[in-house]
Amino acid sequence: MTGTETNPANRQSGQKDTRNTGPGRLLIAVYAVFALSATARAGYQIATKFAEAPLAHILSAFAAVVYIVATISLAKPGRTWFKVSLAAVLTELVGVLVVGAISLFDPVAFPHDTVWSLFGRGYGFVPLVLPILGLLWLNKRRPS
Repeated sequence: MTGTETNPANRQSGQKDTRNTGPGRLLIAVYAVFALSATARAGYQIATKFAEAPLAHILSAFAAVVYIVATISLAKPGRTWFKVSLAAVLTELVGVLVVGAISLFDPVAFPHDTVWSLFGRGYGFVPLVLPILGLLWLNKRRPS
């Protein structure tokens, strides 16, 4: 199939099965900003401070990869990209909850912050809210 797959339920009305229209564009833009910022943060941390907190810096790099995958997959139409989006956003949610809880209850485990530390406090808690909004959007745009 091509990248212009349509939802059978929407074929009659001519609507495309895409996640990159309307509010989806804003969601993708926010993911793109986080992909860039998390990648820059991880790159800087790994290049300059890796020995001080390797786990935190590896998690920063992992978060960057998750945001990159989410950005790309949310922008692409089709059932396969929907599944990739769902996996990326769920991974992000689990990551922010686990890393957030560990960094809150055992701050020694994360001597340097990651994007997900303290549930994304350093980023205005957007990393905590973003996957919830992403999952709501994906549920609304679920292919049949």
